[in-house]
Formats: sequence, C-alpha cells, structure tokens
Amino acid sequence: MDLPGAGLFKYITFRAGLAIVLSLVITMLFGKRIISYLKSLQINEAQRSLGLAGEKMKAKTPTMGGIMIVMGIVIPCLLLARLDNVYIQLLLFATLWMAAIGFVDDYIKVFRKDKRGLKGRFKVLGQFVLGLVVGLTMLFHQDVIVRVELAQAKQHGLVIVKEVVQRDAQGIQRTYAHVKSQLTNVPFVKGNTMGYDDFLFFLGENASTWVWILFIPLVIFIITAVSNAANLTDGLDGLAAGTSAIIGATLGIFAYVSGHALFSEYLDILYIPFSEEIVIFSACFIGTCIGFLWYNSYPAKVFMGDTGSLALGGIIAAMAVLLRKELLIPILCGIFLVENLSVIIQVFWFKYTRKKYGEGRRVFLMSPLHHHYQKLGMHESKIVTRFWIVGILLAVMTVITLKIR
Repeated sequence: MDLPGAGLFKYITFRAGLAIVLSLVITMLFGKRIISYLKSLQINEAQRSLGLAGEKMKAKTPTMGGIMIVMGIVIPCLLLARLDNVYIQLLLFATLWMAAIGFVDDYIKVFRKDKRGLKGRFKVLGQFVLGLVVGLTMLFHQDVIVRVELAQAKQHGLVIVKEVVQRDAQGIQRTYAHVKSQLTNVPFVKGNTMGYDDFLFFLGENASTWVWILFIPLVIFIITAVSNAANLTDGLDGLAAGTSAIIGATLGIFAYVSGHALFSEYLDILYIPFSEEIVIFSACFIGTCIGFLWYNSYPAKVFMGDTGSLALGGIIAAMAVLLRKELLIPILCGIFLVENLSVIIQVFWFKYTRKKYGEGRRVFLMSPLHHHYQKLGMHESKIVTRFWIVGILLAVMTVITLKIR
C-alpha cells in the first residue's frame, strides 16, 4: 500500500522543487556551524597584498566553505534523485572528485602555509581524469543515447539501440530510433544538430569508430577550462556562487526540455532519454549556491575556496557536456570566459611588452577583470551585482538560441 502523497515523487517538477528547498535548508542550517568550526581551526586563506579595498577585513574570513556546497548538493541528490541513473552517477562523481582536488589545494595553502597550493600539474591531472571518465561514459555507456527519426538513423548509418513508436507534438504517430551517437546541438544553425564524426569524414565508414580521438580531448579541454575559469571568478564576495546559480538554473531548463519528448521536438533539439534526472541535480546545485550566498554575500562570512570553486566549474562543464549543450558554453558561461581571457591577455601582453620594450605593460589595471573594476574605485558589491545582471542577460540569450536558427 502506497503512502498518501507518495505519487508526487514520480514528478520531476515536485522533486526538483523539493530539492531546491532541501538543499537551501541544509546549506543554511549547517553553514553557521561549519563556519564556526572553520574559525576555531583558524582556516583562513593567506591574503596577498594587492592594494585592494577591504583586504584587511577579509584576512580573518575562513575559507574551505565549499564543504557546505558539496553537502548541499550531495545529500538532497542522494535522497531525491534516481541513483541508478548514469547522469546522476557522473555528476555526483564530478562533484566529489573536483571538490577533493580543491580540498587538497586548500589544505596545502592553509595548513602547510604554501600560497601556491597544489601544483598545477596535479590539478590538470585531476581535471584530465574527470574529462576522461565523462568522455568514455558518453561514448560507451548503454544508457547514454539520443532519439532521432528512424529514417534519419538509417540514412546516416547510426547504431540503433531500439526503435520506438510515439506520437509527435501534433499527435501524429511516428517511428523513432534511440541511437548511440555523439550528436550535439549547434546554436544558430538550421537543423540544429551535428555529429563529431562529421569532422572525421575523411575516414569514411570508420569515422564513428575513431570519434573518440576528437571527442575525449574536447571534453577534457571543456572541463579544464570551465573549472579553472570558475576558480578565477571566485575573487569577490558572492561573485562565483551567484554566477554559478544563474548558469545552473539555465542548464536545469535545458535538462527539463531535453528530457521531455514533446518539448524537445517542439524546440527542435535532441531528446535525450534518462536526462530528466539532471533537473533534480540542477535543483540541488541552485539551492546550495543560493544557500551559500547567505553567508558569502558582502561582507562574506566564509569563502568557498578551491574546494567550492573547482567543484562548481567541474559540475557546470559536466552538465553542459551531458546535455549536449557544450557549444553554448561561451555564451552561457560568458562571465567565466571573460574573467579567464582577461588573465590570459594580461599575462601575454605583459610578457610581450617586457621582451620588446624591456618593461612589462598591462592592458588592465589588474586581472582577473573584477579586480580591474576594483582598482577603478567601484565597490565590490556593485561589481558583483552588475556581473550577475550580465550573467542573467547571457542566460536569457542562451535560452533564446533554442529558437534562433
């Protein structure tokens, strides 16, 4: 006999709503105790003297608050998501793996008093492992499939897992095929899909066999780039957490429509069976980011440290790849991209001008970009709010790409 109301748990929307609330409550409820514990251990990140406003005030703020973010994601996800779902398994792995790398980095900085933290090659190795796991799972796991029309599958010689007869958005009965293929959605292009094996056309019929040569390095690059960019963005109170919440909400929308047969057909995007569970994970992600903001908004009572920032970036990258929306990352994660580019441009120009003129010159007053605005005298809460506004605009633009062809 079913318990009264148990049927509600069949609905993605109900579980997602509950996940946001539960994640928010867990992060806020345990946050105060975790912050007190971190303070008692004097876990404060070593502050560099950069000549920025508020540096002395931040010196005694505890770090490694990313533990709160991990708790807020993992606990509700274990309670509300289907744990036999391959996408949930991958995202939980991404969360714990990247958080562990960040934790080691923070531990070295705090307890060994080494400002450099974990050596860069070990961070890259950890990101490489995550990219490899995600890429191989996407290629070979039996549940990682997409739905296309049967005629299209046969025309392109795709590996058909099973045939499905369903009614489309107009109520017409049609025959579809669930296929193993590295198809992905392409913005601004009519047809809206592309296979990575298309770039290996010169291999003929063997293109699908060798697609891993292209796909796996791309996944590794995406995960490495986004996680490092999220880490660079975590420089002002509330900036990384707020920006990540906006991105997570957008990916949650994509997960919902990609996992719904009728919505995906109406929007002309790939229908990805089993991906609807990513909505639950996204809800946990949004809830914990907002909950963390309760303590991390200006003036911050805790910093997330690399434990949180590397995890946030790794999760966002993994979700985008699993939802086959990785080509939208430059738009959706535009804040991360600009922050990353500002550092690259600054370093390149400084080295180039030092070699050419004997004295290094700068494009920005300081990088990443948010510090440039601080140097201009703008208050950090205003900088963060404006970055959030830009992040929201980018998120809206990303959603609009569903219909712009």
